[in-house]
Amino acid sequence: MTLRENILDLLHKDGKPAPIREVARRLGLEPEVRREFKLALRQMIGDGEVVKIRGTRIGLPDRMNLVAGRLTCNPAGYGFVAPETRKAGQKDVYVSALNLKEAFHGDRVVVRVERVTPKGPEGRIIRVLERAMQRLVGRYEDDGKFGGRVVPFDKRVLHELFVPAGEGGGAKAGDMVSAEITRPPSATRNPLGRVLEVLGRLDDPGVDLKVVMAKFGLPDAFPAEVEAEAQAVPTTVRPEDTAGRTDFRPWPTCTVDPETARDHDDAISLDRMPNGHWLLGVHIADVAHYVREGTPLDQEAYLRGTSVYFPDRVVPMLPHALSSHICSLIDGEDRLTQTVVLELDAEGRVLRTEFHDGVIRSAARMSYQQVQAIVDGDGALRERFAALVPLFERMDQLAKLMRKRRYERGSLDFDLPEPKLVLDASGAMTGIVASARLDSMRAIEEFMLAANEAVAEKLTDAGAPALFRVHEAPDLERVEQFCDLAKSFGYRVPTNLESIRPEDFQSVLRQIAGKPEERLISTLLLRTMKLARYFEENLGHFGLATKMYAHFTSPIRRYPDLVVHRALRAARRKKDAVREAQLQEALPQMGLHLSEMERRADEAERELTEWKKVRFMADKLGERFSGYITGVQSFGVFVELDAVYVQGLVHVSSMSDDYYAFDDRAHQLKGGNTNKVYRLGDRIEVQLARVDLERRQLDFALVGLAPQSGQAPRKGAAGPRRGPAPERPRRSSGKAAPAAKPRRRR
Repeated sequence: MTLRENILDLLHKDGKPAPIREVARRLGLEPEVRREFKLALRQMIGDGEVVKIRGTRIGLPDRMNLVAGRLTCNPAGYGFVAPETRKAGQKDVYVSALNLKEAFHGDRVVVRVERVTPKGPEGRIIRVLERAMQRLVGRYEDDGKFGGRVVPFDKRVLHELFVPAGEGGGAKAGDMVSAEITRPPSATRNPLGRVLEVLGRLDDPGVDLKVVMAKFGLPDAFPAEVEAEAQAVPTTVRPEDTAGRTDFRPWPTCTVDPETARDHDDAISLDRMPNGHWLLGVHIADVAHYVREGTPLDQEAYLRGTSVYFPDRVVPMLPHALSSHICSLIDGEDRLTQTVVLELDAEGRVLRTEFHDGVIRSAARMSYQQVQAIVDGDGALRERFAALVPLFERMDQLAKLMRKRRYERGSLDFDLPEPKLVLDASGAMTGIVASARLDSMRAIEEFMLAANEAVAEKLTDAGAPALFRVHEAPDLERVEQFCDLAKSFGYRVPTNLESIRPEDFQSVLRQIAGKPEERLISTLLLRTMKLARYFEENLGHFGLATKMYAHFTSPIRRYPDLVVHRALRAARRKKDAVREAQLQEALPQMGLHLSEMERRADEAERELTEWKKVRFMADKLGERFSGYITGVQSFGVFVELDAVYVQGLVHVSSMSDDYYAFDDRAHQLKGGNTNKVYRLGDRIEVQLARVDLERRQLDFALVGLAPQSGQAPRKGAAGPRRGPAPERPRRSSGKAAPAAKPRRRR
């Protein structure tokens, strides 16, 4: 066992806190190992694995009603701590405003559970383990000779930052700024800081991107030593690079990506064998060949964790010298790959897998639209890419077989159009269009899913330490809430909710397909699910209905895939026990960090997109729109518009024709005198009343319920009935924003 495991084992056996010196003595540590013991103990305290208490004693958090986790604050002043190591049925810990003390939103903290109520545990924060932010983004306010203050842009940050006189960095009242926190908050005083950069005014072009990048701490450039290392990488594949690799260059191979993709990390080859079986090659850029473990380039990629995709730019994980050049599978150029070869029978069942260090030469760089047009019979494109037409037709055939089999096992697929922002040359949003998924997109996704499963199975069978992509079954409480809602729409729901299966949810998705409320119920079902994460153990993937899953297919833009590439290569070579032990010890922290970096990227992308949507609506005050109710609360109803895919609030205070009572179980507001009812899913007409750029919020005024011919029947009705399709998005003359690879984070 490792030193950390020995410490935990001793504390578990003792059943009580122990003095640090006593722990060291009982472990029989030699004097030369004492320094290593102190370092390990310091790290364990920092990670929340053990807690230091009075008298230099250490103990186990769960034996002292202590929980280590991440704090999420609410603008209303309270917060919740999500346990890092959650036990079955364990809920987040509620922390009142009084008990938050000096903690910031996002901090890693230790919270003491002081009581358990029917709603869940409540507690107080006793220690901050790790600060989430060293900088704060917000609006600067000038307080005259006393200095100024920064009002946080993120309303979940509950402290204003005091800026002493002379530390304002030239900021004027109303400027958006990035400020350094020089003194954290305490229980009795606000944090102290200084302005580092003036970002601009809220209505300045491009300030939204600056603010979001500063808020989430996204790097604008690579360190000089990282760029230098990337520039030193050979720009072509050399003969010595291909030695010992499987040569896939004779195989007809191509990349298929969005039209504006800048990097290409996966390519496909597919042939039909004489016995009727399929031979599928999934070729993934061998980033691990160029990004060596422990180098500055590798360390920077790990810190970033993932590329971040904004509507008009990308914050890459790797420098462009790698991501857009030598690691990108450019057509007509030799490129190194890690390749999975799968033999499938005539029905699409995987029979055999092989794993290779390979070299390929892609025949063409294709877009999803081109491949779809070729399969659909476009004569000009079929003539232009005549040599590849059989490949694309085979891809379409096999993918449909594989998708059918995946559905048969219960895999979930939320197959809805995704909104895509339309931007002009300055980055301003001019419209939103619906981006439907094509069969060509689904085909590539099927092949990537199959490769990911095959790699996870290989690593599991080999007992190799690696990061797996895990997705656990949803909590019973959330399942019950969703099923109550689905039943209120007249749909059949599963009866055994305690042992819910993916195919149970799939049944609901089949029932709502093509119905007016499909988008709403699919979204609510997604919210029922737990978030997928990276973990050192293979716990399976609930949403995909598979026992084994890992991320392998996008090493240019996801660091976990790079970890898996290295693990896969190590599993094919002579066992290195020392390296495996080191990796096994590092994996838990890697999984936590990389999952957090994925969340950060998702939040940043979502926030900028929502901000652009709100800015797009700023000149539409007074205009009327149709939409549907996506949420009902005691303070009002949330409405998503049909035409522009934006959401806003109709506050109950603006519903002046009656007094409305909130019915939580029925998801509705009901008028006491008029008996008017506003339910989840109802069609509604609204008028845009207010646009708040700072809060990224829209306020609507109620015009009335829209014609309800498309509304789903309620509980007790005969069954769902079809209604008119939502309005199509308005046309716009702007250009579509550059697209990145589809980021369906399974």
